[in-house]
Amino acid sequence: MKNIFLLLLTLQFVHLHAQKPVDKRLAGLDTMVARVLKDYKAPGVSIAVVEKNKIVYTGGFGYRDLANKLPVTENTLFAIGSCTKAFTASMLGQMVNDGALDLDKPVRNYLPELKFYNEYLNDHVTIRDMMTHRTGLPRHDYSWYGSTATRNELLKRIEYLQPSAELREKYQYNNFMFMSQGVLLEKLTGKSWEANIKERIFDPLGMSQTVTTMADLEKSADRSLAYALIRDSFAMPIPYRNIDNIGPAGAINSSAKDMAKWLITWINDGKYNGKEIVPASFRNQAISIQMANGTGPNTEFPAVTSFGYGLAWTVGTYRGHYRVEHGGGIDGFITTTGFFPNDSIGIFVCSADGNISSPIRNWIADRMLNLPYQDWHGHMRDAFVKEKFAALMQPIKIDSTTLILNTKPSAPISQYTGKYTNKGYGTIEITETNGKLSLAFNGSVIPLSHKHYDVFKGKPDGILYQGAPENDFQFQLSKVGAVDQLIITLEQGVDPIVFTRDNEIKLTPSDFAKYTGEFTLGPQAVSFVLRGTSLYALLPPQPDYELIPSAKDEFKLKIIDGYFVKFKTEKDGKFAEAAFVQPNGTFVAKRK
Repeated sequence: MKNIFLLLLTLQFVHLHAQKPVDKRLAGLDTMVARVLKDYKAPGVSIAVVEKNKIVYTGGFGYRDLANKLPVTENTLFAIGSCTKAFTASMLGQMVNDGALDLDKPVRNYLPELKFYNEYLNDHVTIRDMMTHRTGLPRHDYSWYGSTATRNELLKRIEYLQPSAELREKYQYNNFMFMSQGVLLEKLTGKSWEANIKERIFDPLGMSQTVTTMADLEKSADRSLAYALIRDSFAMPIPYRNIDNIGPAGAINSSAKDMAKWLITWINDGKYNGKEIVPASFRNQAISIQMANGTGPNTEFPAVTSFGYGLAWTVGTYRGHYRVEHGGGIDGFITTTGFFPNDSIGIFVCSADGNISSPIRNWIADRMLNLPYQDWHGHMRDAFVKEKFAALMQPIKIDSTTLILNTKPSAPISQYTGKYTNKGYGTIEITETNGKLSLAFNGSVIPLSHKHYDVFKGKPDGILYQGAPENDFQFQLSKVGAVDQLIITLEQGVDPIVFTRDNEIKLTPSDFAKYTGEFTLGPQAVSFVLRGTSLYALLPPQPDYELIPSAKDEFKLKIIDGYFVKFKTEKDGKFAEAAFVQPNGTFVAKRK
């Protein structure tokens, strides 16, 4: 409670820590930003404004560290999320300019390691398709978000990610495609994406503070902490999200001072101080519509419209002015980077709250474009409050239409534990503590409660997820009654994701001791013996059957599908029963 009070107290004095602009057009920026930060209980914001080849303003307002009252400066590093994508695409534009790449050739010509869900996609997906989010793949973000899989391991997962549309049918944002472009760049150059971006963009532009890895961000003395707004009341620091593995899609951490140089480059036909960084031909394609994004008229603000997607940029209009823009979001940071090509004006805004970035960006745009006053903060704040109030007034939903009462799981709780794997999503582990199941996936832990039959429900624990809906987790039994699949809806528009139980259970010779011994099955003598590192079932005069561990205290017959041995009733370190589970029934052998 003391820490929460400190954060609330600190927020009251956000306006004292600000770098005022000197350009008269931005007079009042400090007052407006302070009001926005206060109204949204936000910690701080980083801002860059450029015009033609000059910096109009770079600076910050509020705090990068609330508890220690460290202010945001023009050098403070913020995670810019998907604003990274234009950097990655630009480097491939350089490769095109060098004659090493053709955006309209199938990507498999250059990166055969990248495989899609079907052969048609393998044969036809081009690099331009990947840059414009029109491959037919939906986001599938739960595959990479929080995962410790390497970049190359994530690349291999794409083969198992189901599309939800035909190639070039519609715009569907996908981070995997930009990660893959980074891998393509690595293959073409023989250098890492991180080394390429430093050599090709950061160094030529003098972006000396900008970094691409979590380790380098944490080394910086001037970096913003990540914050989450809790119950619309206070900003709570949260851990940084490490997305190094998906890096080319969103891992850059930069400052207002450095991002100003990036914007000046795009405004000036891809040149910085007269040197070409982004090839002009690529730059012109990047800021023109390559794929309609399906966005309809903006009924609330008709003068602000998004028409489509270029090459790593969104293209639209803002109050009669052509605007190129991209947003970025990762845990604790929301960014907008954009420019007006015909007006030679660029704006960068990054904060911990997405409700802040848009009104600040629009206020600056209005001043720089000499447009009539529009109370963006007031309009957006009213909409925000109405939305929150409407959510509060919604009755608590009880899943009575799909809930079946008075049911229980098909198997003992312990039999649901284990690891379940999907080739496109990785591994989920189910554990049991005091009769309760928990699910661990990509760094998140989800306590599960029984819903009905073999369906459980749950959501991540903690204050950040208090308002989040619960998801269903459906276990599936095999034809012999063993729990062998976990089915979850993780992506709309495609089939539920099926995780298959990992049956590769490793046992040591000492583990086998409790299974070995002499049993009887009616008149039939049954022996379980250890030979080397394998357990065998002996039922003379039948052949000896090698047993393969398939689950906890369960083995399958190696040479016959659908036949299992389940050991039961452990006593004094030995199992008293061995149940032979077969298609024609279950037969229990008892220890002598």
